[in-house]
Amino acid sequence: MTLLRLVPQGPTDSETVLRMLAAHAIPGAEEADVPGRTHTRLLPHAGAPVRVTVTFAEDQVAVELPDEIPDPDGLAAPVRRWLDLDSDTTRIADALAADPLIRPLVEHRPGIRLIGYPDEFEAVIATVVGQQVSLAAARTFMGRLVAAYGTPAAGLKALPAPQNLAAIPDADLQAAIGLTGARTRALRAVAEKWADGFTLAHLTADEARRALLALPGIGPWTADYLTVRALQHPDTFAPGDLVARRALGSVTADQARTIAERWVPWRSYALMHLWADAAYTAPGRGRARA
Repeated sequence: MTLLRLVPQGPTDSETVLRMLAAHAIPGAEEADVPGRTHTRLLPHAGAPVRVTVTFAEDQVAVELPDEIPDPDGLAAPVRRWLDLDSDTTRIADALAADPLIRPLVEHRPGIRLIGYPDEFEAVIATVVGQQVSLAAARTFMGRLVAAYGTPAAGLKALPAPQNLAAIPDADLQAAIGLTGARTRALRAVAEKWADGFTLAHLTADEARRALLALPGIGPWTADYLTVRALQHPDTFAPGDLVARRALGSVTADQARTIAERWVPWRSYALMHLWADAAYTAPGRGRARA
């Protein structure tokens, strides 16, 4: 095995990173081991999927790769981007901690990072499949998709490419995954769009949001979420997100939008704090309240 050692800029709350990765891990495509501090999945590299295991230590991330792959150092940049290792978490935490509302969360997790997806298309289809269902149900649906149409590689399965997914009849997709007809049509629309060569890369946050909203079956929450998770834009908020609104004291979407203005230009990181606090903190510890 080849081992790359990546040093993040600033501290990293590795427990939160690992729990977030595990919460979204696709059965059959990813292996999450939070106690072991590792996460394994396939990454695209040199035209083929490569099995990668990341291990989180106190001050670095170790990346384990097969010896036989070409240019192993070429995977350093994609991993750093996926895990947001180049963001200065000290600077971001100092800025957010100036607001007393979110300061307890920042003090509890000063190393929050804007975890994304290694592949943009994966981010989009996982989000579309997971709309209006629980995270557990979303993982189940994505696991069925991978089991039915994924490509085996190194003991895991890679998600189908856009052109392959677009070629599957709606009835077959719906039967294999268990989605509603409307969600199946949205998945097809996304697959066809990306099969035609569309990408969110190099778009501004506003451009990406408009492009996503133009697709059938994608609403404001999905567009905001993908701007945060797929683009990893640092200053986006999702005022319609129920988890964030509950974390802020069950406020309305308009109230959440107004509160989030206090966190410019790091609203996405504040949103990550709210998500992490709601999902991974024991009741009564570090909660934000408007």
